[in-house]
Amino acid sequence: MEKLSDTAIQEKLRDLNGWSFENETIQKKYTFKDFKEAFSVMTRIAFECEALNHHPDWSNVYNSLTVRLNTHDANGITEKDFNLAEKIEAITNGS
Repeated sequence: MEKLSDTAIQEKLRDLNGWSFENETIQKKYTFKDFKEAFSVMTRIAFECEALNHHPDWSNVYNSLTVRLNTHDANGITEKDFNLAEKIEAITNGS
């Protein structure tokens, strides 16, 4: 998978509400009602990650989840990251 240019990344981020490009990752922080909801969403995201064979760098503290995506093999951001970000958005917008 080919690494995207900074310009291409910024253009694609326009379609992902709340996502930003920082430290060579695309990332977003989510806040949920409580830990149970956060963990439930993380579990649903985990199934998508496995299906895509692409896994986030993420952290969870109580009701918050921070997701950071990049493609290690490409040493940067690729379409793979945006595909997973779109799946995550679909899951979080449905919860």
